[in-house]
Amino acid sequence: MRVFFKLLCLTLAIILIGGCSNAPVDKGEVDKVDEFIILATTTSTYDSGLLDVLLPVFSQKYGTKVRVISQGTGQALETGKRGDADLLLVHDRASELQLVEEGHFTDRQDVMFNDFIVVGPSADPAGLKGIEKVTDAFTAIAFGGHTFVSRGDDSGTNRKELSLWEKAGIGDFKDWYLSVGQGMGDTLRMAGEKQAYTLTDRATYLSLKNSLDLEIVLEGDSLLFNQYGIMAVNPANHSHVKYESAVKFIDFLMSSEGQELIAFFQIGGEGLFFPGKGVDD
Repeated sequence: MRVFFKLLCLTLAIILIGGCSNAPVDKGEVDKVDEFIILATTTSTYDSGLLDVLLPVFSQKYGTKVRVISQGTGQALETGKRGDADLLLVHDRASELQLVEEGHFTDRQDVMFNDFIVVGPSADPAGLKGIEKVTDAFTAIAFGGHTFVSRGDDSGTNRKELSLWEKAGIGDFKDWYLSVGQGMGDTLRMAGEKQAYTLTDRATYLSLKNSLDLEIVLEGDSLLFNQYGIMAVNPANHSHVKYESAVKFIDFLMSSEGQELIAFFQIGGEGLFFPGKGVDD
């Protein structure tokens, strides 16, 4: 009787677990429910919540799940070059185009864009709110010795920031400059705690704005343009990648449905990304 009772409990548990499954019940999709592709993407698309909108629609439409590796663009590019992902959604257009030319990636598309902003304490000790050019703002931060928190993680944002320091003619970073090796969310939180300045993509800032003691102190400079690209890992280099499914995801994002989902994604009534290709940076 004890053995029979244990078997009965085990059977009931299996039935209950099966009843709670989120897997599709459409028989036509049964052979697809275990399919997945790996997307290496920036922390901004992950932290902002955009993927929470896009991925379920794609999975429902094609029966293919998407597993996400969230990391800085530099790391994501290396992940893709090793063949440890099937496709990438990143934001360093010059590097992306170069790597496509070198044969590491294929099917690249300009999928969406937004912009970078400089944020800092409301007191704005460097006086950036009256400055229009980001290079002038960076010069004011450096010459005034005002604390600046850098991601320092070779992300697209970090690469943009370093290019701006170079354009401003600043190469001597002293104790006012903190390179923390963190994602955008943690960098923003640290800047808020230290009442410091930092460069951020607009999407991540807006998604965390209510929990941060930081304000936008400079925006609108054309140098702050931020283009995102989507591309597949070249199957000629890594035969194991799921190229066909990766291209389906690219086509989905570039379709009218995918572009509308991107355009309508908002936080607090404000759009975080704009579909397609923006102006050249």
